[in-house]
Amino acid sequence: MTDNLQQLSLNSRPVVGRLAPTPSGYLHLGNAVNFVLTWLLVRRAGGTLHLRIDDLDRARLRRPYLDNIFRVIDWLGLDYDHGPSGPDDFLRHHSQLLHLPDYNRALRRLAQQPGLVYATRRSRTSPAEPVPLEVPGAAWRVRVPPTVYVASVAASETQVPLASVMPDFIIRKKDGVAAYQVASVVDDLRLGTTLVVRGLDLLPSTTAQLWLAAQLAETRDFNARRIQFHHHQLVADAAGHKLSKSTQASADGGVLTLPGGPAAVYRAVTQVLGLPTEVTASLPALLAALAASETPLP
Repeated sequence: MTDNLQQLSLNSRPVVGRLAPTPSGYLHLGNAVNFVLTWLLVRRAGGTLHLRIDDLDRARLRRPYLDNIFRVIDWLGLDYDHGPSGPDDFLRHHSQLLHLPDYNRALRRLAQQPGLVYATRRSRTSPAEPVPLEVPGAAWRVRVPPTVYVASVAASETQVPLASVMPDFIIRKKDGVAAYQVASVVDDLRLGTTLVVRGLDLLPSTTAQLWLAAQLAETRDFNARRIQFHHHQLVADAAGHKLSKSTQASADGGVLTLPGGPAAVYRAVTQVLGLPTEVTASLPALLAALAASETPLP
């Protein structure tokens, strides 16, 4: 999917982007590439960049993973305008746990929409058995109509059959905490996000969030007219598999152990952007090459 880079400059809204990692594993090459791409596009447009760490999945959160986020940002030479200065500042002043009332408000409003939300104790392999919403230990799901298709929010005409790729997705987990799709929408609205840079694997999530936000008047500003979504090609491992924190080996230290250092990340970014391969010396060189390029954004 492509979108012209000039579109960022022509947009009448200020560009507000975000880095949004999860502390559920050591950041890998794909995460680092996304960080650099986001930084480049925001800085190229003279915009504002937030660091927003998604830590609602407390079962997978580990302090070394949280520390790793800040180490990778420093290692890559990136800066950001708003957000935590380090792990302790994050836990005290920026954790998503501080915004639980906002997520819960959105969940209550969604539950008030006739026929939209139901509760179930089912697993992925067992049939749905709806129970009352107030039953402890039940997850809340939304009924995704079979005819829902949301455009891929780029210049191409690609569309996503949401009911097929994310049928009746969870909006509140069994522990009573808002799921990613709800929290991400609420957070992006709170931050005033106008640019979201994601891998192509998250196109279904973008579609789910756009459809979900459209269900409430108070979240309808989360839409493709207000926010530009750019989905870039993924970085694969040597075997051609998608990189994932969930499949990391216990000894895998993530991108910080990558041979070649940050330059290896910059090389991967030049490939994603279609820039000349010799533009790998530094982050400023990448930014200058991107500013001078008319290459469409993947």
